[in-house]
Amino acid sequence: MALELLPVVLGDFLVPRPHDRASARVDPVGDSQPLVVGDLGQRRGKRGRDTLKGVVVVVQHDDVPRRAETGPGAAVDPLFGRRGHAPIVVTSSPVSTVTYDVEAVRARFSALQRPLAFFDGPGGTQVPDEVIDAVSRYYRESNANVSGPYETSRRTEALVEQARVSAGAFLGCSPDEITFGANMSTLAFALTRASSRSWREGDEILVTKLDHDANVSPWLEVAHDKGLVVRFVEIRDDTTLDLEDLERKLSDRTRVVAFPVASNAVGTRTDVRRIAELAHDADALAWADAVHYGPHGPIDVADWGVDLLICSPYKFFGPHLGVAFGRVDLLETWRPYKVRPAADTPVGRRFETGTLAHELLAGFLAAVEYIDSIGWEAIKAHERTLGERFLNGLPESVTLYGLPTMESRVATFAFNVEGMSAEEAATRLGEAGYAVWWGDYYAVEVMKRLGLGDDGAVRAGIVHYNTADEVDGLLSEIERL
Repeated sequence: MALELLPVVLGDFLVPRPHDRASARVDPVGDSQPLVVGDLGQRRGKRGRDTLKGVVVVVQHDDVPRRAETGPGAAVDPLFGRRGHAPIVVTSSPVSTVTYDVEAVRARFSALQRPLAFFDGPGGTQVPDEVIDAVSRYYRESNANVSGPYETSRRTEALVEQARVSAGAFLGCSPDEITFGANMSTLAFALTRASSRSWREGDEILVTKLDHDANVSPWLEVAHDKGLVVRFVEIRDDTTLDLEDLERKLSDRTRVVAFPVASNAVGTRTDVRRIAELAHDADALAWADAVHYGPHGPIDVADWGVDLLICSPYKFFGPHLGVAFGRVDLLETWRPYKVRPAADTPVGRRFETGTLAHELLAGFLAAVEYIDSIGWEAIKAHERTLGERFLNGLPESVTLYGLPTMESRVATFAFNVEGMSAEEAATRLGEAGYAVWWGDYYAVEVMKRLGLGDDGAVRAGIVHYNTADEVDGLLSEIERL
């Protein structure tokens, strides 16, 4: 049957309003499910809420178009989302004390039902079953390219539009400011090229010694080709970014300040708003890498004041994909490297090359819905508790690199064990059932600054599906090394 595509109001599903936070959620077929959530209102700024109304089309499971809904209970039909799961109970007291049922969360991950404790989240998180189901369901029910005059093509078009709106909500921007790509690195190479077309020899780029190399190497390549200058902003001994050094290195030739929201190596967070202010004072762009920060807290590009931000859903419980925000008035001035973009294409789409991985967009939608079902308040509180537990329990034989408390950091820890290489320690921990990493994790300059060389350090990353027992077990194994 032919499908009529209807607009649906999205605000109440993607951005719960204060009076809706403890209300029932509308599921894919219209039945209510009790879901008590924490304070999700902090998740996105006003800009994100205001850009989400009346912009996406949805189709019900039985292929009958859903009528437009505008009341408090209106919600986007998660066409490629989960079919059901055990209730997650997250309650919040007047002083924001969060009760978090980690076992109910873990029940949503088949991957976690094995005797292996996953502390490898910084290299890619595990994926809940609803994300896996969404990807496979797309292949079963909707697989087609866009622009076809038939059912599955229109369902795919609906999916793509839903994904843009969901990404805009997740990042706090307009859906038109979203660009999808194969991964963060691919988007970074494409967007750095587009941004620098008009720059002149001798123009300057600032990157930091806290960065993952995917936010450094693309600039080095552009600089090589165009005769630009790349300068590195220093980090202090405690691994915090030296903002005074940043100020000293800014000049009237600075075109961009590229920096991470959080270090993928040592977990240190940066002062995003202050960095953006300093960049803008020098008439430079604020270019943020939020790949590592993605699973740990809400992103709000409007509140942060950044001009461009890139993240990767496979780091926040979704599929391998890249998602970028670019300020609309900025992107309008850039010429993309692609096959003849249509003049009327929304700016974010102009930087997408070839056919998108539609099945991964389905998984991305499910991943964002999964995070929304738990809430950032609960996620942050649980990770902070486990992070403090890890830090307080480290044996004296361990050297920690980075901040010794959970202030100004996420729960990612780099360390070495006395008398043992990082490789040997990580291997023995893996054999004992604890998945950790070792090396430099492409945080090349951080490791150089810390004097760790090629061997690097052991890295353990905590996310919200980890448990106190897993942390205690990891600490016990480290003690035995």
